[in-house]
Amino acid sequence: MDATIAYVARSEARPCYYANDHARDQVPLDPRTMPLVDGRSAAPGLDREGFACLPHASAVADFTDRAAVAAVYPDEIVTLVRQATGADAVIVTAPGIVRFSEASGMAGSRDNSHPARFAHIDATAETSAQFAASTVPEGQSVRRYAHYNVWRAFSGAPQDVSLALCDMTSVDPADRMEADAIFDPPGGPEWRFASWVLAANPAHRWHWFADLSRDEVLIFQSSSSVTGMAVPHVAFDNPAAPAGCTPRASIEMRCIALWHD
Repeated sequence: MDATIAYVARSEARPCYYANDHARDQVPLDPRTMPLVDGRSAAPGLDREGFACLPHASAVADFTDRAAVAAVYPDEIVTLVRQATGADAVIVTAPGIVRFSEASGMAGSRDNSHPARFAHIDATAETSAQFAASTVPEGQSVRRYAHYNVWRAFSGAPQDVSLALCDMTSVDPADRMEADAIFDPPGGPEWRFASWVLAANPAHRWHWFADLSRDEVLIFQSSSSVTGMAVPHVAFDNPAAPAGCTPRASIEMRCIALWHD
């Protein structure tokens, strides 16, 4: 399948983008039509391409219920990621982030609830190292770490706005451009960290997974202290989705996996 991937154009100005007020974004887009590989037939791996689709049934009945998610979901994610990676420990680093496609009328209704509409990596290697240093329990020795994002569509299939994942081995480090990810929670102070946005390269190998069910998750690597590789990702309009299908709603959890000395 071919689809439009919203790359970011190279510019002398440093890109920046906001979690909520996208009117202030400074991200010049460079959309390109790219082939997307069907991840279900290609069977990518977490240790190769940097991502995988895994079966995972959750006990959470309503992923829009913050209290229910906080009570159950982090422990489920810890178990899942430990099993998938073989890590000695997994620490969930943020609450669940729920996002809605624009057709739902719910995008922007919660803090940081818009789809991520340009190709990016959640944090630079330096930012990831800072997060790791502040996350590892005091006095604990760690020989390596990796950050992961666990993404689930809970609105049912098909997804009108799907998630595309780029094979991390197809990304040249020169394709990554530093940007500022700025968080502007309603009623709270702004804060930021450095992330990467992605410039176009025809060598990129993009994947997607059609018709994800509520009982499946996509897990992808967003940093590695060993390889430095990470998976670019982006929301894209699914040309195969029928008109009038249920708008996508999704939840993502971010975590760090630790391997002890």
